[in-house]
Amino acid sequence: MQKDKTNADLGKQVHAHLVKKGVEIPMTDIVTPKTEQLDQIKASFTDIMNTLGLDLKDDSLMDTPNRVAKMYVNEIFYGLDYANFPKCTTVDNKMKYDELVIEKNITCISNCEHHFVVIDGFCHIGYVPGNKVLGLSKLNRIVDFFAKRPQIQERLTEQIYYALQYILETDDIGVIVEGVHYCVKSRGIRDTTSSTITSKMGGSFRVGGLRKEFLALATKK
Repeated sequence: MQKDKTNADLGKQVHAHLVKKGVEIPMTDIVTPKTEQLDQIKASFTDIMNTLGLDLKDDSLMDTPNRVAKMYVNEIFYGLDYANFPKCTTVDNKMKYDELVIEKNITCISNCEHHFVVIDGFCHIGYVPGNKVLGLSKLNRIVDFFAKRPQIQERLTEQIYYALQYILETDDIGVIVEGVHYCVKSRGIRDTTSSTITSKMGGSFRVGGLRKEFLALATKK
């Protein structure tokens, strides 16, 4: 992550809000320095590959433990570190906009915490501004941050909602996540056609016309 795109202080505040709401990911209080994380994951994955009988002297395999370690820490699980939380500068709603803002089809790629395989999908977010408006790209960055950790889809949906609730200072938010789970698609039942939809609605999104309008516009092809 580019440091000028992150806000560690905001990350700490959002983390505390998620803990208060009971939707934070289960984590220990042990903070392992990044260099140690890389070394330990590399060593552990070397053990896994050796146990599977793979020849780590082969030129195609010899650097795989290092690649996996860097991928875990720097890419697919970077959202475990709130120092990487995106900068989310809001602006005053000077125009008094009080209708729906929707960003749909936000790429949402995560990993299932049960098998560490891919969840591949989209997120749709809608909100009605109160006193604050958030730059649109920040919605994408928030989704990506919470997706980049071992997840279950229900918790991912809640975390996106409550982070936005804290940043925008409003309950009038709707979040929909649709995902294809490769723990279902590539193993076990091997169902290649199913997908999972979860939602979190707050404030005026919970009932009535606004909920219907958001669902209709967010899911419209």
